[in-house]
Amino acid sequence: MQASSAPTRLTGNGVLGSLAELAAAQGLTDFAGRLRLAQELARMDLSSLTNELTRVRDDSVVERSAHHLLEAGGKRLRSLCLSLCAQLAPGANLKTVHDLAVAVELVHGATLLHDDVVDLGDTRRGRPTARTVYGNAASIFAGDWLLVDALRRVRRHDLPGTLDGLLSTIDEMIAAEAVQLEGRGRLRADRDTYFAVVQGKTAALFRWACGAGARAAGLPGPACAALESFGGHLGLAFQLADDLLDFEGDGAHMGKAPFADLREGKATFPLIVLLERDPSARPLLEPFARPDAEPGPDAVGAVLEAMARVRAADACRELARAHVDAAVQQLFSAVEPSPVREALAAVAMAAAYRDR
Repeated sequence: MQASSAPTRLTGNGVLGSLAELAAAQGLTDFAGRLRLAQELARMDLSSLTNELTRVRDDSVVERSAHHLLEAGGKRLRSLCLSLCAQLAPGANLKTVHDLAVAVELVHGATLLHDDVVDLGDTRRGRPTARTVYGNAASIFAGDWLLVDALRRVRRHDLPGTLDGLLSTIDEMIAAEAVQLEGRGRLRADRDTYFAVVQGKTAALFRWACGAGARAAGLPGPACAALESFGGHLGLAFQLADDLLDFEGDGAHMGKAPFADLREGKATFPLIVLLERDPSARPLLEPFARPDAEPGPDAVGAVLEAMARVRAADACRELARAHVDAAVQQLFSAVEPSPVREALAAVAMAAAYRDR
């Protein structure tokens, strides 16, 4: 993928826009303003990100498979965080920031391509997955191709700590995938296992994005470490909110069917809370994890009723908000007040309150 000189608006922040509208409608004008500021600050620095991600060099099946995913868009929250962290101090090289932002999205895209093969996923972001269009092999190779391109972009700028950090992050992600694979289909109600997976699969890439942005800004070591911690807590809040969407989300907006995680045998946090508080509910969940099972509305309703009875969703929201608070605390300890700092705090809050 070659750099494109034609600028375009960053279109991946729809989650922030919809949250800003919701906040304004509920009278939360200050929060709505911070969300809109986060959008605008990202557009200023990453105006060509979408063009870069969707530019195709040739017509190989591997590249078509990769771009089938990339052209579907996405929230782009990882690159948004990286861009904002890079604006916390003046003087960051814009080309460096751009390449790092593209790299984090390429790594994320690679994991999604691989996940869809492992999970036999049929839809992603509201459209057929790359594996269903081009085949499993093409999807796997496309993910590998994106990883290589991401690493080349990071190496190009020789920013201390970023390449080694990304290699360690990818290692964490693979280790987390291995843990999840071992427990696949068993609905293990184990918090330690759950958080080991989430730290590796989700939080690690947010951590790297925020740390890379901070390093691009030339912030001192303690500030970079605090912003990495900010990213880690943000990633945990993001995943906890995603867990809730598996039961409460609108499939038309989410791009995947409700109960998708449960059907793949994944024990998300609300399910762990349910089984901790009511072990007798396990038989209600097991039909969803059976191969080729198609539980009907009654089975879905029984699970939702059991979750409501033990307040599983409330526990998940409370933990997500606790991680948002921890993220903001790390952020405020690292940098002086500024519009960019306020925008980052808004992004953290948006991660826990999103509806898609």
